[in-house]
Amino acid sequence: MMGSAGDTLPEGVREELRAKAEELGRAVAARGLVLLTGATTGLPRLVAGAARAAGALHVGVSPAVSEREHTQVFQYPTDNCDLIVYTGFGLKGRNVVLVRSCDVVVFVRGSMGALNEFTIAHDEGRVIGCLTGTGGVADEAPHLLRAFPKDTGARVFHDDDPARLLDACLGALSQPVRGEGG
Repeated sequence: MMGSAGDTLPEGVREELRAKAEELGRAVAARGLVLLTGATTGLPRLVAGAARAAGALHVGVSPAVSEREHTQVFQYPTDNCDLIVYTGFGLKGRNVVLVRSCDVVVFVRGSMGALNEFTIAHDEGRVIGCLTGTGGVADEAPHLLRAFPKDTGARVFHDDDPARLLDACLGALSQPVRGEGG
């Protein structure tokens, strides 16, 4: 799950995003999925907290080389991850590891870091879900794909309902990608 780690939002928007993020986390757990995030703050942390509370395993992929660097330099939390992979690759390198470790890449809002993750996921031909109505990359993806068309085999889904979005993305995993299978 990719998304905004540090947005400062107006109160009404913040509560709506919190509800969507927590709903996504519960939907991840209800489907028996393992959640991967950037082991960060903000919306990914909210999704992870709800997913863990509902029984999902949360794996954080850190840009840091160690727990010390993770908490002191990046100032990221460790308390809501079941497991943290310390890549030592910095933010952009971590993004590559994170995206390549996911079968489905879901975006909630998202700023420049999530935009980097989106372009990696698209170039890698991943199944991508955008939780619409949350702003940022999740809402701008259709515009980006029209402005910068490239056939990579990526399958991009958009929905404002977290459960429907996950179901569409998971359904796409069972469909052969162009050039694969019979």
